[in-house]
Amino acid sequence: MEKRELGNSGLKTAPLIFGGNVFGWTVKGNDNAILLDAFLDAGFNAVDTADVYSAWRPGNKGGESETEIGKWLKQSGKRDKVIIATKVGAEFREGKKGLKKEYIIKSAEDSLKRLQTDYIDLYQSHYDDASTPVEETLRAYEHLIREGKVRAIGASNFSVERFHESLKVSREKGLAAYQTIQPEYNLFDRQNYETTFEPFIKEQNIGVISYFSLASGFLSGKYRSAADLEGSNRTNSVKKYLTERGFLILKALDEVAAQYNSNPAAVALAWLIARPGITAPIASATSIPQLNQLTQAATLQLSNEAIEVLTIASAY
Repeated sequence: MEKRELGNSGLKTAPLIFGGNVFGWTVKGNDNAILLDAFLDAGFNAVDTADVYSAWRPGNKGGESETEIGKWLKQSGKRDKVIIATKVGAEFREGKKGLKKEYIIKSAEDSLKRLQTDYIDLYQSHYDDASTPVEETLRAYEHLIREGKVRAIGASNFSVERFHESLKVSREKGLAAYQTIQPEYNLFDRQNYETTFEPFIKEQNIGVISYFSLASGFLSGKYRSAADLEGSNRTNSVKKYLTERGFLILKALDEVAAQYNSNPAAVALAWLIARPGITAPIASATSIPQLNQLTQAATLQLSNEAIEVLTIASAY
């Protein structure tokens, strides 16, 4: 399967990354290992998580996703076959958040223990921390890279201005530089990314791994009315997509999926994979049939005409 480099990191990922937010939330027990094994068996090699996943589930405290991935890594012996991307900076516990040097280094140690590994392939700033100087944050990452505990770094949810500042400080001070950006990006949520990061990421050779690549499941076609959201874990996040534009996008996805004997989720991901500058979208699955639908995206070669149909239907 085609592998794409994450910026200038030397790390190469298949064009689809498994979203680990479901582990310890909607996926539990042995199903975690079953899904991860199936993902790797299908030729993929990267998993994205964060220290706070999945703290939002009642009874969870954060760290559940990393813990489940760590169990799988130890039991499977597949550490050398997978890129593990995790994050730091979101509020892990009350008062435990941010990008100060001491906090990043301590959080990395905690993540390594949960993941049961000696190193993190891609360590990402989950959210910007305006109270911490960029240089302090980068020096923390430089320290972890020099110790061999982190291979490359990235950022998520940064403004384009703050990301530019970080790259500038890295150059001027000779510090580790962000190799990736993780923005919210999908067929519905296009405008922010396309008008900020897209114009310069190729010039800077920044890897882009999009999250909410299926708009919280909306682009799978599963939710087509308010009634479809009853009892769903994603009710609050999907409601905003039930608009005229949202339905136009679903109609286009249905048309292209029928043309390729595929499904809307795979087509929506294939559009992202074909987008110039996108390294790999992140998507989650909670069952093997669902995973099989998503993985079709990596081999779905959309024609220019099909891409244009989707691009026009999702125009903002």
